[in-house]
Amino acid sequence: MAQGARRTAWQVTGVVALAVAVAAFLTVAAVRHGFFDLKVYYGALTFWVHDGGEIYDYLKLGTQYGFTYPPFAALVMLPMAYLPWPAAITVSVVASVVVSSVVIWWLLDPVARRAGWTRWFALAVALCLAAAFEPMRETINFGQVNMLLLFLVALDLLRLLPAGNRWAGVGIGLATAIKLTPGVFIIYLLITGRWRAAVTAMAAAAAATLAAAALFPDASREFWTSALWNTNRVGELAFVSNQSLRGVVARLHPEHPSTLAWLVLVLATLAVWGWRARAAVANGDEATGLALTGAMMCLVSPVTWVHHLVWLIPALILLVDNAVAAPARSSRRRALVAFVVVAYGLLISRIVWAWEKDFSGVDGFLGSNTYVWISLALLLLLPIRHGAAPLRGDGPARGGPGGSAVEPAGVPQLVEVDRGTPTGERHRVGAPLTVG
Repeated sequence: MAQGARRTAWQVTGVVALAVAVAAFLTVAAVRHGFFDLKVYYGALTFWVHDGGEIYDYLKLGTQYGFTYPPFAALVMLPMAYLPWPAAITVSVVASVVVSSVVIWWLLDPVARRAGWTRWFALAVALCLAAAFEPMRETINFGQVNMLLLFLVALDLLRLLPAGNRWAGVGIGLATAIKLTPGVFIIYLLITGRWRAAVTAMAAAAAATLAAAALFPDASREFWTSALWNTNRVGELAFVSNQSLRGVVARLHPEHPSTLAWLVLVLATLAVWGWRARAAVANGDEATGLALTGAMMCLVSPVTWVHHLVWLIPALILLVDNAVAAPARSSRRRALVAFVVVAYGLLISRIVWAWEKDFSGVDGFLGSNTYVWISLALLLLLPIRHGAAPLRGDGPARGGPGGSAVEPAGVPQLVEVDRGTPTGERHRVGAPLTVG
């Protein structure tokens, strides 16, 4: 009992010390955006509901920024128009923190149980590290919806789909109706043969979109015929915050970025993603399928602002999982630990902003696209864990006792995994991270 109490005391002390260190770091590194994006949503909704204007006609005073999401997103956000501004901020922050905690718990809890970590301690450490993560702090400081979308997708892929739940796909469909980019997860379901979930996702997206159209026909007509195609509303493609392949190409020639070069890069990225995502699902590794698709989405989207890179959180947690599972003192564990430390370190550093004003030259090409290179590395090198039987249809994965992680031919062997518990019991390692 005394030993357990001492351990708890050390853990509490460690969490407090880490929280203080993160808070000190944030006072130096975090940029205060004053909930800029939330102000855009709030202003557009107020203009629409209280001033009788059209939501897509609104532009924040002195800027080119307006409401860019589909009408269903406006329906979801509609209660905000009836809240005072401080309450809208509170709801945004609390919602982001809660759904972030849930998603991180879903991904981390199976790792903590297999590694024998105290689960509350593992979550507390992870949340402190997440607070320092630039995409996360940007999401909260801008008042963005990224973590809500990740939560809806993860609900399907980590909880409902592996359990064979007939509602699997609804979360992806609703996320797609709120913002179009999560629609890539419908493609993920299709290429990996989960037809029922894919159809459910498409039906949910269509139902939500049609419901918004029935309630707000003028706004829906404006979005689908005009606002959707007005790229000036989202900002400059060459801006250093755009950490997508389109941003890379645009920064090479800001005046006339090559659409052909971008399309070639996108097709190559999609080919690699399709190959690896199918391999992940064939091995029952749904969490890695989620992580790979999130990285791909960040790469191929025409605009991936830094705050969108919260979609890399699953990949970083899975790197930790694979590092813990690798044999102690092995080169594989050292490589995986180095990978996650370097990736995380760069993703909290704001390093790309050093080239905000001038991204010319070799250093500008390499430095201003740092987060793109990390996304590419995760897409190419994130281990696919082997050991579970392939998912069949929409049913749960089944697997036998534990094995090693393998990769399709041609992927560097950073990836072998052999799981065990402190008691020596072996566990299958490719199963979706859904237990608990």
